[in-house]
Amino acid sequence: MAEFTIYIGNKNYSSWSLRAWLMLKQTGAAFDEELIPIAQPTSRAEILRYSPSGKVPTLVHGDVTVWESLAIGEYLAEIFPAAKLWPESPSVRAVARAVSHEMHAGFMAMRRHFPMNMRSVFDRDIIPEIQGDLDRITALWRDCRQHYGAGGDFLFGEFGIADAMYAPVVSRFRTFKLPLEGETEAYAKAIEAWPAYQEWQAAARNEPMIVDQWEF
Repeated sequence: MAEFTIYIGNKNYSSWSLRAWLMLKQTGAAFDEELIPIAQPTSRAEILRYSPSGKVPTLVHGDVTVWESLAIGEYLAEIFPAAKLWPESPSVRAVARAVSHEMHAGFMAMRRHFPMNMRSVFDRDIIPEIQGDLDRITALWRDCRQHYGAGGDFLFGEFGIADAMYAPVVSRFRTFKLPLEGETEAYAKAIEAWPAYQEWQAAARNEPMIVDQWEF
């Protein structure tokens, strides 16, 4: 039995599970993974066995239970400093945290109308409310890459929490055939080429479960 256990939802749909899983994967630590199917009659009761919020993901490390993706990331960054989940510079780290929290709290129109579905491709109209979210996301990606990304292919150079937070958004851009170009397309391709993302995506595409009207 590994030192860490992460409880997640369906890999095809659960964007928050993907975020925390990528953070944990980046540490290099061995972990056990327990998938609890979402949107089933017993889902909430089963999740409540491990998560006080009744939601996934949840990370269990010995006597410590951490729920919420960003909290999991913060915990992992503290106990695995060599993983560099946050940038080393305090000022750049503050930007990375702001970028990550913006994803955590915002972009509700995109999340509502363009839910994560990694094994499908759809045509869907972009209403003005959604376009505002997409414009902000692509502007954010360009700004981070131009100002902080010189050390690698990701928002702050090396793969970190901020990239894990936006990885499901890359998936949404592909699922709904949303346009990217230049720096934003290069960033999306870097996420898609990341081995941990590819591992999750392959598993998501092979899942048998189907959930209707899944959001976020």
